[in-house]
Amino acid sequence: MTMTILLRSSLTVLLLAVTAVWSGCSAEDTTQMKKTDRESALRTAKAEDTSMKTIGEIVAADYRTSKVFAKYGIDFCCGGKVPLSVACREKGIDPASIGREIEAVRSEPIGRSQDYASWGLSFLSDYILNTHHAYLKENTGQIAAYAHKIAEVHGARHPEVIRIAVIYDTIATDMASHLRQEEEVLFPAIKRIDATRKAGKTPETKDLNAIKTCLASLQQDHTKIGEALQTIRNLAKGYAMPDDVCNTYVITYNMLKEFEGDLHKHVHMENNILFPKAAWVSEVSG
Repeated sequence: MTMTILLRSSLTVLLLAVTAVWSGCSAEDTTQMKKTDRESALRTAKAEDTSMKTIGEIVAADYRTSKVFAKYGIDFCCGGKVPLSVACREKGIDPASIGREIEAVRSEPIGRSQDYASWGLSFLSDYILNTHHAYLKENTGQIAAYAHKIAEVHGARHPEVIRIAVIYDTIATDMASHLRQEEEVLFPAIKRIDATRKAGKTPETKDLNAIKTCLASLQQDHTKIGEALQTIRNLAKGYAMPDDVCNTYVITYNMLKEFEGDLHKHVHMENNILFPKAAWVSEVSG
């Protein structure tokens, strides 16, 4: 009997102690849990809203999100007009999951040097010209020469490099005329319209028409060149290096991979930022 009473007394004391501890921290814990739930619900809501936007809209608002799309093999430049939900369905990816990754990237402060969507038309045109056009002019010919070199040396054992050289020649030719149209027609028209509007004047009709005429053909060029570059990537098996190749082969594949990365950013900045801004300006000014 005495033992039973002692056990009951000990249990009662333990229960009282646990209750006291729980009572002392439950309010704080509950507040923290509610805060966590709110943050989780907010992230989920943002992720769901993001899934309704196109890939191009998301990357145009914050270029850092391009890394998320690259991770999943989602095209954000030439295929930027596709809604995220559709792209996820095609890739078999959970939209909510990728949406949370995007929100995590966007939660970090963004510097103006990466906030391309906030740049003015003239500044953006000059940036593309001095960065991406300059890169292409400096490297396109060298890559073509290397591609033909490895086709000649390694074509017997790796016939894919012969096709790569031919396809790249087409890209180089198409790109040359593409750059000329932008540099001689589109960019000057954009800069004249931008300057005219800032001066409070009406842009000239010829410049407005030049923009409308150029945009459709330039976007078609982007699609054609992008598809050709994807074919090269497929032939090169993602630029994986065979064991029996020389240094020039390695350099060529590395340069092709770099070329692809630069072109993705270049096309994104035009298709998803510069071109829509120019189209809007020409529309409201016409």
